[in-house]
Amino acid sequence: MLNFIWLGFFLLAALAALWQFLVLGQQGIFTALVNESFAMARLSVDIAIGMIGLLCFWLGLLKIADASGITGTLSRLFTPLFARVLPEVPRGHPAIGSMAMNCAANMLGLDNAATPIGLRAMQELQTLNHDEQVASRAQMLFMVLNTASVTLFPVMVMMYRQQAGASDPAAVFLPILLATMCGTIAGLLSISLWLRLPIWDRVVGLYLLAAMAVVGTLLLPMLWLPRSALADYSSTLGSGLLLAAIIAILGFGALRKVPVFERFIDGAKEGFQLAVTLIPYLVAMLVAIGLLRASGAMDLLLDTVRAAVIGFGGDTAFVDALPTGLMKMLSGSGARAMMLETMHEFGADSFPAMAASVMQGSSETTFYVLAVYGGAVGLKRVGAALPCALIADVVGITAAILISYWFFVV
Repeated sequence: MLNFIWLGFFLLAALAALWQFLVLGQQGIFTALVNESFAMARLSVDIAIGMIGLLCFWLGLLKIADASGITGTLSRLFTPLFARVLPEVPRGHPAIGSMAMNCAANMLGLDNAATPIGLRAMQELQTLNHDEQVASRAQMLFMVLNTASVTLFPVMVMMYRQQAGASDPAAVFLPILLATMCGTIAGLLSISLWLRLPIWDRVVGLYLLAAMAVVGTLLLPMLWLPRSALADYSSTLGSGLLLAAIIAILGFGALRKVPVFERFIDGAKEGFQLAVTLIPYLVAMLVAIGLLRASGAMDLLLDTVRAAVIGFGGDTAFVDALPTGLMKMLSGSGARAMMLETMHEFGADSFPAMAASVMQGSSETTFYVLAVYGGAVGLKRVGAALPCALIADVVGITAAILISYWFFVV
């Protein structure tokens, strides 16, 4: 699918450029497109180089967390929940542990670790599947969980904002948490009702109450804070929790007698390799999106949406951020490139860039996840997973827009 999306960007840019040249008489449009392709290729490398230190630092810490058993502890916390909502999966089955570890990795923002663990979980669930070509109830639930999982620490989004020159990279922390919770709740409710899962079980209720208590504690100060102080509160809370997580990871690793420096270096090496690995993907997507914008095709699409919003009497400030949310359903790298291009075009501290960052952190690559997870075990039909995941996406993106207005428009 990504091949067609990427190629489509170039074809749309070419058609829009021809229109501008032949119909509108824009003689310099081809030169502008070539210059934009060079500029975006250069920007891609600058972004990747600027991220090397941040990736090294965080992947080094996450390697310590993994070695000290923090991820394993989190996975054990989720095991009773999965045992209740998926009674068809036997207790003690390795799939439950893999699913729990996958959710824990997603909550910590460990996308690279979550994917291989998730694929292993799908393979283990496939051993219980009576129809090898149709997703089982457990597989449907698991895929929706992956497309709508709550991210407690959106480290990658904050890193991109910091690299783009944002004055306060952590200002989006609380909006992302709120938006991703809305999407997750919508996805879980829809798949639970569709599959008639026992969500009213006492154990499930305790998990929900615990989650609500944690989030409620974080949100409580917002009851008396003025709107002008919400962004500062989000920044302070996000930075404080991240600092606490850093200290906790290092302290717990030291208590467990993990060689913290050696494990940190191992993870930092992976961070360096990851930054270099990102360069081709950033070049491919940023150049394509840059051409799409320079050709006028993106502006035409956004102007159409903007006119429709005006027709309904709405505010159009969010429209320039919308491509990130729409692309996120299809491609993580494409959405990341859209977000970075929005930051480059409008500035990292602009409302479109802030809203794009919240969209990037609050939704998931639905079609990619379903294709990869389903394809890994040979599924041809994913059943209720697709409509329920799309419900989560729509709710998450809508929530991201509304919450961005709440926090960033005074």
